[in-house]
Formats: sequence, structure tokens, C-alpha cells
Amino acid sequence: MKCGVVVFPGSNCDHDLMVVLKTLTGEDPVKLWHQNTSLEGCTHIFLPGGFSYGDYLRSGAIAKLSPVMQGVSNHAANGGFVMGICNGFQILCESGLLPGALLRNTNMKFVCKNVHLTPGNTQTTVTSTLSSNSVITVPIAHGEGCFYADEETLAEIEKNRQVTFRYCDERENVSPESNPNGSLNNIAGVCNAGFNVFGMMPHPERCASESLFNTDGKALFESILSLATA
Repeated sequence: MKCGVVVFPGSNCDHDLMVVLKTLTGEDPVKLWHQNTSLEGCTHIFLPGGFSYGDYLRSGAIAKLSPVMQGVSNHAANGGFVMGICNGFQILCESGLLPGALLRNTNMKFVCKNVHLTPGNTQTTVTSTLSSNSVITVPIAHGEGCFYADEETLAEIEKNRQVTFRYCDERENVSPESNPNGSLNNIAGVCNAGFNVFGMMPHPERCASESLFNTDGKALFESILSLATA
């Protein structure tokens, strides 16, 4: 397992992600600058949160044109693991590597707080260490996190069990009240049909350390690690 973290102009969660990955794997992740065309032999690619290119056009819309994304696309097409968090999720959707799109939060405000999540499918690379009735607390920080897809795409996502996480309350109830951004079906994270590309708006790297007084996000990275070394 060799992890690579893609860094775009405006990325600001790359260091947090690299610290978590090094802590769990014992190896320094490779920092992949967006102008690179090579993934330097990395087996697990992560796109961190932030504001790539300042979100000047649309979140992730400019970043998808970066040279590194051709390598990421090829890696995904060959079955390689790719995960995007927050802005990374937006980039993967804009690149067509994940279904749907991320729109402005329905309240038209930037939302920064802890939310509750429950897994939509516990048989994926990022959720295998969780039980179906798990509720984890993970922070969000975004202005464009409202997951949207047309009716046909949404039906396919649900049918194929591609929803990895849904927003819920502390008792696992999925309701409009527990939805912080208006996402369809309370969707907080999805994967592709091949179950090797993942995206989520909440930040598990921000809750994977005792020093942050929350280690709920650690379960996701432990899941990735356990399957990579199985």
C-alpha cells in the first residue's frame, strides 16, 4: 500500500490527511502536485478538501482539468482506489469519476459543524469496519455540499447500493432535520459502480485523533488499510 495525496492550488486539508495516513500506515504519503502526470506508483489516491483554484468557476470544475487528473482517471479505470473528501468529492464528480453533482447548500450558507452519519452499505472499502446501525460523528465545512442527481441516476445509485454514508441524527434516524445541506436522500457520500472510487463531504481526517477528542473518522481509514493489507 502506497498512499498519494493530490495537492491543488487552494487545497488546505492535505496536511491533515497526510498525518492520519502516516500514523496508520507508518509510511509517509507521497504529495502529488496537481501539475504532475505521474502518480509515482501510488496504489491509494486521496483528493483532500479545500478550495481548489479558489472555487472561482464552480467547486472542482477547474481542478478537473489539472494534468494529474488524467493519471487519477486512468488509475480508477484500472480498478485503483481513489477517495475524494469535501472539495476532493466535488472534483471527482466534476471529472465524471463519481455520479451526481454538488450544489450550493439549500440554506445558501457555509456550514461548519459536527454531523452524524450512518453507513448506507457496510460492504465497501471505506465502511467495512462499521456495522449497519453505526452512527459516527464527523465534521463538515462546505458551502456547496448538496448532493444532486437526476431521477434515473439517483435510482441507479440506490439500486446498486453506491451510497456509502447518509446524514442522520444521533439515533440513526434519517430525516430532513438531520440533513445539513439539502442533499437528496440525505446522501453524504457515494462510490462508483465499480466500488473503487469514493467521495464524501464530511471530513473523517478531522476526527481521527485522540488530540481532537474524536476518533470516529479513524474507522474509515482502518477499513481501507485492513482491506489493502488483507
